[in-house]
Amino acid sequence: MTASTTPLVLLPGLLCDGALWRHQTETLGDAASFTIGDFTDDDSIEAMARSVLIEAPENFALAGLSMGGYVALEIMRQAPDRVTRLALLDTSARADTPENTVHRGGLIELARKGRFKGVTPRLLPLLIHPDRLDDEELTGCVMAMAERIGKDAFLRQQSAILKRIDSRPHLSAIHCPTLVLCGRQDALTPLEVHQEMAGAMPRASLVVVEDCGHLATLEQPQAVNAALRDWLQIP
Repeated sequence: MTASTTPLVLLPGLLCDGALWRHQTETLGDAASFTIGDFTDDDSIEAMARSVLIEAPENFALAGLSMGGYVALEIMRQAPDRVTRLALLDTSARADTPENTVHRGGLIELARKGRFKGVTPRLLPLLIHPDRLDDEELTGCVMAMAERIGKDAFLRQQSAILKRIDSRPHLSAIHCPTLVLCGRQDALTPLEVHQEMAGAMPRASLVVVEDCGHLATLEQPQAVNAALRDWLQIP
């Protein structure tokens, strides 16, 4: 880290690791120094947030994608004075819907029965833009991350997501510069939930990435990097 770089904590999503942010860490090193959260050991969003705060610098910028966004919002409840700016990517402030809860329960049951398969080609259309399904580098990266995370951590992460609270009542208390970013074709956390978040936070701006699904950092890294660079430069 140099005097001109901002400490930036990056939080991955379900079945993701640092590879989710590889384009950002490779490109934005002149503007930020990076710490990447590890969510393989904890089974609650609150515990994940505490683990990040233990490892993070005293003051830092914070960016989370999907489940990482849920953890970022919890960090804003636990230690808001430590976060200098916030980025919420392809995520939601809402609690799980009843339909999602049932779906997650089914995946948990399959994994417990020994039928964990990580991210399969059948699930990829939920995660990336349909036009990228033949991108072997992208799909291979997504499936490799899931394999590295593995069944046991998957079960803990799904348990944490199921138990998360509705963060919407807390959004108005977030006063730091905030970037809310989503892929236009995000099938898991659609544009409307990002509009909802951006509208509730006093210093939030909304960026919509075109031709992009849920994993914006991997699908459209140049657009995401440009948005993050602008966000890092907000006074």
